[in-house]
Amino acid sequence: MPMLSLRGNPIGNIQGVLFDKDGTLSNSEKHLTQLAKMRIKYASDLFEKNIRGSNAVSLKKLKDLLASSYGLSSKGLKPSGTIAVASQKDNLISTATIFCIFGEDWPKAIEMAEEVFLKAEDFLQKKLANNNQIMNLLPGSKSLLNKLNNANVICALISNDSDIGIQKFLNAHNLEKVFSNIWSADSHPAKPDPNAIQSLCKILKLSPSECALIGDADSDLVMAQKAGVGIILGYTAGWTHSPYLTKHHELIHHWDELSIQ
Repeated sequence: MPMLSLRGNPIGNIQGVLFDKDGTLSNSEKHLTQLAKMRIKYASDLFEKNIRGSNAVSLKKLKDLLASSYGLSSKGLKPSGTIAVASQKDNLISTATIFCIFGEDWPKAIEMAEEVFLKAEDFLQKKLANNNQIMNLLPGSKSLLNKLNNANVICALISNDSDIGIQKFLNAHNLEKVFSNIWSADSHPAKPDPNAIQSLCKILKLSPSECALIGDADSDLVMAQKAGVGIILGYTAGWTHSPYLTKHHELIHHWDELSIQ
């Protein structure tokens, strides 16, 4: 069984590695920051248009609440904010809840949140297409993936992105053949339910104890603990401000620190 080493020290035998995507393999901070800002912009527009009694004070409060929810501040994007960690469905619910705080009823709040998300996503997709931009891989990640493949280690992706979002990411970086399978926000159950790992491992015909999981959020690492994953690794280099992680076996600060024998 292949041996995984960290900074030259063996840390355990593995048959598979489960990777998070955003902030772990993908340099997503710039895109997610833009997404948060566009959602706040379109939410503010709808707020002024639809909610009675809206004024400059309430509008600022709305913007502040949305920014806090998404994890956006003057210092940048928090790796632990909802836009970085949670699924789109969870982000949608938190946005609709903020509309409710200002007096909107739930059906209308959900409708408004859906409109905000569609407009923000449409704007950014057009911007990416016009500028021919893609989200970059984090340094050293593709080299490690190739080494794992060459050692016959099974690689899978478990992310709160959608099926479509994951496939776009894989296609953009020619990673379709690198990953044996994916588990997305469209899969059931989605992460951070530990059964997401159990279900993915069944497809891979592996036991969680034979796998390593690598992620940049404690929610991923706790999920791995509960699912019985053998090696739990926290990745810290995907953000301007490193995530504060506590539920790992080991921490990775650069992909070059990992090797397979």
